[in-house]
Amino acid sequence: MKAYIVGVGMTKFEKPETRDWQYWDMAKEAGGRALADAGIPYDRVEQVPVGYCYQASTAGQRAVYELGLSGVPVYNVNNNCATASTALMMARQFVEGGINDCVLALGFEKMAKGALGGSTGGGDSQAAGKTSPVARHYGVMAAAHGFEMTPPTAQLFGNAAREHMERYGTTVEQLAAVGEKNHRHSANNPNAQFQDVYTVEEILAARTIHHPLTKLQCSPTSDGSAAAVVVSERFVAEHGLEERAVEIAAQAMTTDTPESFASGSCIDVVGKPMSRAAARQVYEASGLGIEDVDVIELHDCFSVNELLTYEALGMCADGESGKLVQDGATTYGGRWVVNPSGGLISKGHPLGATGLAQAAELVWQLRGTAGPRQVEGARVGLAHNVGLGGAAVVTLLRKP
Repeated sequence: MKAYIVGVGMTKFEKPETRDWQYWDMAKEAGGRALADAGIPYDRVEQVPVGYCYQASTAGQRAVYELGLSGVPVYNVNNNCATASTALMMARQFVEGGINDCVLALGFEKMAKGALGGSTGGGDSQAAGKTSPVARHYGVMAAAHGFEMTPPTAQLFGNAAREHMERYGTTVEQLAAVGEKNHRHSANNPNAQFQDVYTVEEILAARTIHHPLTKLQCSPTSDGSAAAVVVSERFVAEHGLEERAVEIAAQAMTTDTPESFASGSCIDVVGKPMSRAAARQVYEASGLGIEDVDVIELHDCFSVNELLTYEALGMCADGESGKLVQDGATTYGGRWVVNPSGGLISKGHPLGATGLAQAAELVWQLRGTAGPRQVEGARVGLAHNVGLGGAAVVTLLRKP
């Protein structure tokens, strides 16, 4: 059975504490917009997977209660930065498996100011005396590069960038070109946390977080929510939703394998093998390849991860991603448009909402309703969302 997204919604992503609101307020806003976009009431929803990382257990129920008290099952999902795409995957599986005809996938995050720490689940696992679930990943990094006092996640990706530079000759200008592109794209996105445009030189001159990554190449902490209504082909026909429907053509989730740790490389530790495996599964399941894709929303938590993901998705050979972005192949007028929303770097990165915000952007692109961000003639879109620890979700969307 096929699954379709017929409604999407999101809040504006904002710096933490910008707005005086609770997580259930933002979830109500995003979920309400998704339902209104689909043109259906909440009482038609049969199940609700809800993603978040920084709230207590059953926060999903508290958020969903703002949409209605229908008594349907609510699932609380936490999969690090891939949380929202995991919720979307659950919704798709419920529909494709014939269990439900209408499912709402919802994600939200209310974060603290400052750099992201080394754990989720409220950000207090170290204070509570618990071992970080990514301690093994940090151990691989520490063995190769040591462990410094900079934010640990930035260290992982900064060291992956160093390895890429040493192995392939990637330059700091090519890394900065990712930030330049995504900040430029976000200028046309009213939902983005930032709409400022910077030159490559300005990005390189920004404060260094962990060499070679500067502040303008790193995703910020953010508050926000996003949602999608996923329905069956039967539901589409019964409610006349053909014009709004975007098919989930294929989707795959992968987790770490021995390959992630065997090389001792931060490039592998931060998820490139997972991403490559998920992409291959999606291409095989859909019968489509990266050559068929028009628009991509991928997980640029740091500029280097966009380059690593180009290679994992098969957009170029290993080591050639820096040249790909520098030559303009991943912006308007190039072969693909990557992160027209501004990506995580500029749109923002509320962990539990990110994957669903990617899906929302792609739905708008494939419907042709993305306004000044519109990718001309877009028919196939790909979303890539990765969480350390680890989970990589790749979703291929197609306009029927």
